[in-house]
Amino acid sequence: MNRITEKFKQLKREGRAGLVPYIMAGYPSLRASQKIIESLAKIGADLIEIGIPYSDPLADGTTIQKAGEVALSQGISTPQVLEMVKEVRKNFDVPLAIMCYYNLIYKYGLKDFVDDAYSSGIDGVIIPDLPPEEASSWLGAANNRIGTTFLLAPTSSRKRIERITRASQGFIYCVSLTGVTGARQKLSPDLTEFISSVRRATKKPLAVGFGISTASQAREIAKISDAVIIGSALIDKIETGRPEQEQVKKVADFAKGILEAIKSR
Repeated sequence: MNRITEKFKQLKREGRAGLVPYIMAGYPSLRASQKIIESLAKIGADLIEIGIPYSDPLADGTTIQKAGEVALSQGISTPQVLEMVKEVRKNFDVPLAIMCYYNLIYKYGLKDFVDDAYSSGIDGVIIPDLPPEEASSWLGAANNRIGTTFLLAPTSSRKRIERITRASQGFIYCVSLTGVTGARQKLSPDLTEFISSVRRATKKPLAVGFGISTASQAREIAKISDAVIIGSALIDKIETGRPEQEQVKKVADFAKGILEAIKSR
């Protein structure tokens, strides 16, 4: 059984929401990002999203854009990221999902990407710029070897919600706000109603991301969802120029605080 599917079943049995941290591969370096991912697995992250840097990240805010630019300036490529994942997988069984834009996969070759991602230990893929209406070629190539999770915006109509929840595998990625990624001071006042409307359309797990930046926000999200996704706020803890060990510790300590808040909801 896919690790992501099994993890959400485990979370349901335990009666708690999961923590899904996002890390940009290659930021501040490929080695450091690997160490950060491994530290997140050690503190108990339930699923880890690994971003592949891309030159035109449509859904990403300033923090993730800058992280991607740093990674690209070092020449970080998709094959390098998958090799890094393979190294992580040698010692950790945590579910792993790639988050990247479709052009990277298309250029790599759909079948080759699926083969290489699967063999490296990737369980799922999140492709922000690929709607289900245009995903038939990708889904055919993935062939259920790698689960595909689609993003669901808060402006979605009932028909759109139904379509995306049917198409998504593993879980539904519910975007908490309109706009791009990035830490926010407040959660959307319409978020609870949005999540309720998605609940009425599916029994699949719901993970909420975009804009979550504090432990208190994560605790509130955990009350209405099956998992909390946090990215920009984690990446903000990485200060380039500092020793690698210190970078890893700052991210792990912050994520641990988020995890504890989620568990105490």
